[in-house]
Amino acid sequence: MVYTGSSHPLPAPMTPAPTAVPAFAWSPRSALRFVLLFGVVSLFADFAYEGARAVTGPFLGLLGASGLGVGIIAGAGELLGYTLRLASGRAADRTRRYWPIALTGYLVQMAAVPALALAGSWQAAAALMVLERAGKAIRKPAAGVMLSEAGLRIGRGWAFGVHDALDRFGALCGPLAVAWVLVRHRADYRLAFAWLGVPALICLSLVVTARLGFADAGRGAHQAASAADGRYPPAFWWYLGGAALVGFGFADYPLIAYHFSRGSSVAAPWVPLFYAAAMGAGGAASLLFGRLYDRFGLIVLVPLTLAVAAFPPLVFFGGFDTALLGALLWGIGLGVHESLMSAAVAGVVPAQRLGSAYGLFTAAFGLAWFAGSATLGALYDVSLTAAAAVSTAAQLLALPALLIAARKLRGA
Repeated sequence: MVYTGSSHPLPAPMTPAPTAVPAFAWSPRSALRFVLLFGVVSLFADFAYEGARAVTGPFLGLLGASGLGVGIIAGAGELLGYTLRLASGRAADRTRRYWPIALTGYLVQMAAVPALALAGSWQAAAALMVLERAGKAIRKPAAGVMLSEAGLRIGRGWAFGVHDALDRFGALCGPLAVAWVLVRHRADYRLAFAWLGVPALICLSLVVTARLGFADAGRGAHQAASAADGRYPPAFWWYLGGAALVGFGFADYPLIAYHFSRGSSVAAPWVPLFYAAAMGAGGAASLLFGRLYDRFGLIVLVPLTLAVAAFPPLVFFGGFDTALLGALLWGIGLGVHESLMSAAVAGVVPAQRLGSAYGLFTAAFGLAWFAGSATLGALYDVSLTAAAAVSTAAQLLALPALLIAARKLRGA
């Protein structure tokens, strides 16, 4: 059984990591407070950067970028955003300076968003989009270690699910605000980016508040030594392979938005609203699947991935209603995979190497995402049918690897 800090322990879905993360100075109440506060930080962060990402595809198109260009730019941002986590994760493990690393990442990311209002070319906008992804990469492993440590008290699936739900609520509000600006000011993208500086400033003030209130977060991750630090278990590699295939097949939203802006099924003001709806669906699904993960383990990703694989034909070939359904499935898949990715890795990796494991895992995921984004962008310019088919096929191919990983974790 896994102790959750309550009178109702959760059944263990898997064998624990060789060294569990010690709950340094955490009570169940303080752990929940930290998860909620950090979730609100992410709420305003996502308000800012997801609001921008909801319209970067059309904005790049307006500045002269092609479909291939949009795919490569989005993929390059994800590539840097995930591979840089390999270095930042190792730095977090080596220095144990979780808060300074996290604060630096938030500052870089939140500065890049309103700066898009000043971009005069698609190349400048692309550079800022990549810089925003780099800021997220710097902060993500360090923040993940602190959240994982707190999650040991309340259930990791639940902790990351609650955090991701708040995160997705911000990702819902940001595109809604952008849509309102576009409607009121005749599709003025620059003004929308400038307004996103407000939630960016709120995010920075809240993360400083979290630092002051929970200065010891992350210290418990290095209290004990482990003889099993050198290797990751086989389930880790199977899960990484499955997640990489999912990432390859996951068309980035800028390409989906680019498609919407070129067609007649989804009008321009609705494009960020679709993104907002997708983020809301992803947040709700993260709460549900976080609980299910704590109870049943990684196996919950198998039926989810099967259902989400239907989104490409829906968004690329459907009318308004069908495209909306596809966007909702896209958001659910993205939200659940991202939240449970952190919980699953923390469940099998020694605490002392958790930052490095996050970095390695997400670097591989990012390489696959970049390759997939570039491939899908190139195929989009040639054959929409081929782009949708490759996207769906890659996600379906991930199912055996996810199933093997889930079984290995249960049978370990």
